[in-house]
Amino acid sequence: MDIDQIRALSSDDMQAVNTLIQEQVDSDVALINQLGFYIVNSGGKRLRPLLTVLSARAMGIENNEHHTLAAIVEFIHTATLLHDDVVDESTMRRGRETANAVFGNQASVLVGDFLYTRSFQMMVSLKRMRVMQILSEATNQIAEGEVLQLMNCNDANTTEARYFDVIYGKTARLFEAATQLAAVLTDQSEAIEHAMQEYGKHLGTAFQLADDLLDYMADSEEMGKNAGDDLAEGKPTLPLLYAMWHAQNDDDKTLIRDAIEQSNGLAHLTRIQGIMEATGALDYTRQCAQNEVDMAIASLASIPDSQYKDALIALAHISIERTS
Repeated sequence: MDIDQIRALSSDDMQAVNTLIQEQVDSDVALINQLGFYIVNSGGKRLRPLLTVLSARAMGIENNEHHTLAAIVEFIHTATLLHDDVVDESTMRRGRETANAVFGNQASVLVGDFLYTRSFQMMVSLKRMRVMQILSEATNQIAEGEVLQLMNCNDANTTEARYFDVIYGKTARLFEAATQLAAVLTDQSEAIEHAMQEYGKHLGTAFQLADDLLDYMADSEEMGKNAGDDLAEGKPTLPLLYAMWHAQNDDDKTLIRDAIEQSNGLAHLTRIQGIMEATGALDYTRQCAQNEVDMAIASLASIPDSQYKDALIALAHISIERTS
């Protein structure tokens, strides 16, 4: 099953989710409408809400609560993007200017806050305390992950374990909550809920590993952002760390260490890419991502067979095969 078949399978659900997102971003404040619609309609893949509706269908949901849940997940994700782009001073995302580049940092931060609080209003509408518990904990851990990433920036002594802590918080945690909550909404057993939680966690980890690989493998047009952004910001992602740890000579190790500590590596991007190739850093990161995909798929073993389960399995493979 390819991504077009997956989107066709979920078309009706996603249309309902998109309509709900458009309704909920509406505000009497003109700037919220302008910036909100700009970011919501910025050409994103809607991967997280897609994952939410597929998981809910795989769990046999019989109402429309999963549409609200999917919109909540997308709002939380979009709010983090608005804040991230301000923190990272990014100017390009998904092939177009970032909201902060167009509207300014203050507006981006405040509209991000609006989307966060709107998501909590929508949580209340579901009238399920467990949903609020899981999403509030997830949102808090996402914030912790972002702070940990900030602390790791320019730190060449970052360990692999700390790197995985960051990507769990900033990315995998929301994937995990989305899939777990599909089981919660359908009143599944504790074992099934745990299986769906594990699927989301491993899928989200694989997705972020692939994203960190793309920063060194794809060009700007393919990615929809600037190639080498992580390097320019001094972010010690796994491909960069592995290359530093296994570089064949001190000059290469020093070059990467300086690139991390001083955020000056963009001028040496081609050389650093060569070191990554020589050390097997890209292959190592790719294998880590594949291991996460394998664990995600294995987590679905206890889930009843259906076309939606097939879509979840396919989505796991697609998460590391993409070029953007």
